[in-house]
Amino acid sequence: MITKRIIPCLDVRDGRVVKGVNFLGLCDVSSPVKLAKYYSDNGADELVFYDITASAEGRALFTDILCEVASTIFIPLTVGGGINTVADFDRVLKCGADKVSVNSGAIRNPALIGEAAKRYGDQCVVLSVDVKRVDGVFRVFAKGGRENTGMEAIDWIRRCVDAGAGEVVVNSIDTDGVKNGFDLEMLDAVCRAVSVPVIASGGAGCIGDFTKLFTTLPGVDAGLAASIFHFHEVAIPDLKAELIKNGIPMRA
Repeated sequence: MITKRIIPCLDVRDGRVVKGVNFLGLCDVSSPVKLAKYYSDNGADELVFYDITASAEGRALFTDILCEVASTIFIPLTVGGGINTVADFDRVLKCGADKVSVNSGAIRNPALIGEAAKRYGDQCVVLSVDVKRVDGVFRVFAKGGRENTGMEAIDWIRRCVDAGAGEVVVNSIDTDGVKNGFDLEMLDAVCRAVSVPVIASGGAGCIGDFTKLFTTLPGVDAGLAASIFHFHEVAIPDLKAELIKNGIPMRA
């Protein structure tokens, strides 16, 4: 049986890790390098690094901090923010990323996913989708959740996977930072639509939320969270021990 992954997320703005609620009200947390090393040393299976204002500000991702993070950790690193061209993929991979996450760049240029997948392989291309319910419909948002694209999310995800995205991170804006649990309805719809690994993001508030995620939706491959790990509300070794106790396969 494939083991599930626990993935802390570093949302980085101006060189610092920040966290908010529903993508708003960001507050300072810590140094990304310090936090990345802590997670690498304390049981995280992978790490996600998002330069969260790169797309909205129309600039390239900060590579100096990324290089320092990559050289500090010993677990797979996914990087996103301001990824608009194949050259951006190349630059980030050369900084030490294992996978590259694309969101707004793919919305602007859907061909980007296929081009990157052909050059670097499907396993390197991660589709990150910020999704929010609008009048009962799952809609894709761009620019860090600031802009409603009007696109229906499940269809968009399916198209991107068909083009070559090897993994999907589903960021629920509705549950982000609220800590009332993952958006199971949204995740179920995504799992039914695609066969690639699906990562749940947004809403984790306690260990029980991860247990419920993996037992309710065995098709979900990983749980991603920020606040509960950053503020030491949940320790990853404790989380994994509880998941194993509940029969959920985890990596050591």
